[in-house]
Amino acid sequence: MPITEILARNAELYGSEICLTEINLDLQESHHITWLEYELIENNPAGEYRRDMTWRVFDEKANRLANLLLKRGIKKGDKVAILLMNCLEWLPIYFGILKTGAIAVPLNFRYTAEEIKYCLELSETRALIFGPEFIGRIESIYNQIANVKPLFYAGENRPSFAENYDRLTANCSSEAPAIKLTDEDNAVIYFSSGTTGFPKAILHTHQSLMSACYTEQNHHGQTREDNFLCIPPLYHTGAKMHWFGSLLAGSKAVLLRGVKPEWIIKTVSEEKITIVWLLVPWAQDILDAIERGDVKLEDYDLSQWRLMHIGAQPVPPSLIKRWKQYFPNHLYDTNYGLSESIGPGCVHLGTENIHKVGAIGIPGYNWEVKIAGENGCSVTQGEVGELAVKGPGLMKCYYNDPEATAAVLRDGWLFTGDMARMDEDGFIYLVDRKKDVIISGGENLYPVQIEEFLRAHQAIKDVAVIGLPDKRLGEIAAAIIELKAGHSCTEEEIRAFCAPLPRYKRPREIIFDKVPRNPTGKIEKPRLREKYGAASLVAVQTGS
Repeated sequence: MPITEILARNAELYGSEICLTEINLDLQESHHITWLEYELIENNPAGEYRRDMTWRVFDEKANRLANLLLKRGIKKGDKVAILLMNCLEWLPIYFGILKTGAIAVPLNFRYTAEEIKYCLELSETRALIFGPEFIGRIESIYNQIANVKPLFYAGENRPSFAENYDRLTANCSSEAPAIKLTDEDNAVIYFSSGTTGFPKAILHTHQSLMSACYTEQNHHGQTREDNFLCIPPLYHTGAKMHWFGSLLAGSKAVLLRGVKPEWIIKTVSEEKITIVWLLVPWAQDILDAIERGDVKLEDYDLSQWRLMHIGAQPVPPSLIKRWKQYFPNHLYDTNYGLSESIGPGCVHLGTENIHKVGAIGIPGYNWEVKIAGENGCSVTQGEVGELAVKGPGLMKCYYNDPEATAAVLRDGWLFTGDMARMDEDGFIYLVDRKKDVIISGGENLYPVQIEEFLRAHQAIKDVAVIGLPDKRLGEIAAAIIELKAGHSCTEEEIRAFCAPLPRYKRPREIIFDKVPRNPTGKIEKPRLREKYGAASLVAVQTGS
């Protein structure tokens, strides 16, 4: 069934119950008020940073937008883009687009104006809904995106080139439009994270969205009593597909705008959060804040918090060991996925398998997995190969890119580009990205293995290992190391720490710098290669 029917069901069964809460603790601390809080302050002067929405209002807002889009000529199969920060309006807008039979196109809020233009053109977007943070970027490309009409603006102080989303939707019917949808209908275009260049447009059907609902609830057992804390950006499949478990269960969720450890713990305590999905850096920051004394757990009631899970990147076992010291009663899960497989869940550890932390896990609910060699066939157990997945959440294609589609979709399998191995118990371990493997003197070096080793150093907050050009070896491993606040460390200390590694795996270059990550937590290695690789290449070419 199309996912819009789940929303309509929840509105009918649980209409008066709160389903979404938006919290912005930065407002409470700074008293800086944006358009999102005007109405809120008037109605709730004691808590100007909080807004609530019921299931009935959620569904009605989605219907109003759907009817507005239909009135303005948007039809089934057209694309409508969303460019908003996380806010209470985000999900009703997403579902409103789906209810028209149009295709929702969420955009990364970090995109430059040029990247926004590129994605709008690639996806052949017909209309755009954007927020106040993006006025300047949209204005700078306004004359270059003439085919994107209408432009709806969600916020105060509307720019002259856009129409008022709030006023227009308020005058539209709250009844569901009579648009027939099927599982096979196209539903969304997500964009790849862009860590390897300009993003690709990933097309999914309604079947993909529903498969994410079922997989997520099967893995994490959401019930009506749960409350999910959503921190990552909603434009990405990760946050939204985990929330889909809450949608299916008819349970609450909180959108927290900010990642300070104090804010996360305070929200978990005050909102009675039961499930939190974190990225590795956020989990590390929470632990560091506890150990510095900035967060005192005894000041909070966290007894209802039952599950912490992590995705988007390899998880150091040392991190979970530290986590369990402070939160011994938490269930834990690792989630692996790609936007091409409708986000997290095609592989997951399982809360019962914490003894296998370090692995990304086993095939997820309704998914198949294999470790493939160059010929596409499964390798011998224990050997390194490319991780391939098959299931109901696979993308339909890279939109308007048949060559790129054919390169990764073969015989019903999605070849992920991640190198992995499977142990004797059937658990899968990521080795590295296929494109990140370093070939040094004929040896394959897998940066993730070196990064996991280095993260055990008490002074290291984050680390990225990349290949740099070398005249003799072809490439050498360079470690870019970000130290924890208040810690110091020398290159000699790092080299001594790496002594237990085989000689060929030890980083030849040690660089102290910040490790850049995108909003979904992935290390932006192309930026590091660009920053440090050019000088190394010149040295190789000049023989210096």
